[in-house]
Amino acid sequence: MSGVNKVILLGHLGRDPEMRYMPDGTANATLNVATSETYKDRDGNKQERTEWHRAVFWGRTAEVAGEYLRKGRVYIEGRLRTRKWTDKEGQDRYTTEIVGDRLQMVGGRRDGGADDRDGHGGSGGGGGGMNPAPSDEFPDDDIPFILRADPAFQRHGRLRRVRF
Repeated sequence: MSGVNKVILLGHLGRDPEMRYMPDGTANATLNVATSETYKDRDGNKQERTEWHRAVFWGRTAEVAGEYLRKGRVYIEGRLRTRKWTDKEGQDRYTTEIVGDRLQMVGGRRDGGADDRDGHGGSGGGGGGMNPAPSDEFPDDDIPFILRADPAFQRHGRLRRVRF
């Protein structure tokens, strides 16, 4: 039986990507991405928990990440991988990281500052994707919408809230 090893992160890049090149010239980019969640504790006080994730990219995607990514929001898809190595003291060490398959910059500079690399005054709303979605995937006539006139959308009493 095969399984599914899929990770999707939408978080904040903690610092610029760390770039390395292998002896054969293959690019490697390491990213530190933070995801945060807020919750209320037992006393009703708002708390925030931040989790840091390590993601690695290889090849052309790593080169693009190193050239264009800076601190800020980022979307990553990939898979988990755990590696083992021996440190200088002979102790076995482990790390779990995300091997990235897809990377997309989220948001952008709206003020056209110094980091505006394309000269268009900032993207203003996303874009900059390494693997952009095909524009002809859903022609305008095929996009499904739920209309209030649809009987499946009609109100049939109060819906219960489901928590996962």
